[in-house]
Amino acid sequence: MSDLQSKDHSSQSIRPSPELAPALDVHLPTPIGAPRVQARLRWRRVALALGMLVLGAGAGTYWWMHRQPALPPGIAEGNGRIEADPIDIDTKFAGRILELHADEGDMVKAGQVVAVMDTRDLAASLKKSEAQVEQAQKAINEARANLDQQHTQVLLATQEMERTQTLVKQGWATKELFDQRRQTLDGAHAAEIAAQARVTEAEHALDAATHDVELYKINIADNTLVAPRDGRIEYRIANVGEVLPAGGKVFTMLDISYVYMDIYLPTPEAGRIKIGNDARIVLDAYPDHPIPAKVVFIATQAQFTPKMVETKTERDKLMFRIRVRIDPERLRAHADAVRSGLPGVAYVRFDPSTAWPERLIGKS
Repeated sequence: MSDLQSKDHSSQSIRPSPELAPALDVHLPTPIGAPRVQARLRWRRVALALGMLVLGAGAGTYWWMHRQPALPPGIAEGNGRIEADPIDIDTKFAGRILELHADEGDMVKAGQVVAVMDTRDLAASLKKSEAQVEQAQKAINEARANLDQQHTQVLLATQEMERTQTLVKQGWATKELFDQRRQTLDGAHAAEIAAQARVTEAEHALDAATHDVELYKINIADNTLVAPRDGRIEYRIANVGEVLPAGGKVFTMLDISYVYMDIYLPTPEAGRIKIGNDARIVLDAYPDHPIPAKVVFIATQAQFTPKMVETKTERDKLMFRIRVRIDPERLRAHADAVRSGLPGVAYVRFDPSTAWPERLIGKS
């Protein structure tokens, strides 16, 4: 224990005084590599600062080159996405898919066959109805022949009664014979009426069988699924061999004749827009190709804020949905370029006296 204390006292005795420490530090050796580390840190700071300056300058240049000039008064703008009306192609009856003639991404024309359902059961029922039509036609022919025969019987009975009536007046025939001839004529008339009824019945049976044939033909035709409009197949939902219920979806297509963009505008601008105002759609994918359009819908109720507001500040926050639609003729000319879901900006000119800026002038 005394040895430890002596060592501790000796270590304290060799420590330099505060007054001598700076002088002693001057003569202390510098660690090897310290200047290099400090220089490397300084260069890193300089490089980082230069990088930040370059990035800032690049961002500023990009913003300056791509900034859009302010819109003139009389034109409003809003963000949205291009949309096309979806159309479901589905079955009218329950059945199995026999053939598919289209797939996702295909362009189809109105009336083009895209799928065929299995109609063997309907075809068998159609043959049965056609046979019933033939049978009804034969029944009509037979009934008409019987009617002609009854016409002959009526004619004969009429002639016999007239002759008997003359003979009775001359005393050559009895009244009993005359009564018999009259009863025969009455029976012939009744048989003629019955024959006429059988002809009518056979004709009605023929009509019913004919309607059944037409019905089965319509049902078979309805099992051939066709595209109702020109458009693009977006989804194929079922495959060959699948059994679908009535109303089962096979395809979903996009109607390229009705393409639009919905935007939301505040009250001061939406209140001045009217149906039919000119518009321009600029897609992010095609910033240099503004698309002419027309306003076709203005919402009657505001969105994003409560329906009932009492102050002007709150009323200014009300947003109304505006729909601008692209001209169908233009869409037909550029059907292959129609896409759904592309983001962009729609510009609406609510003041006809305002000229479109150069960048928003539509091109054919």
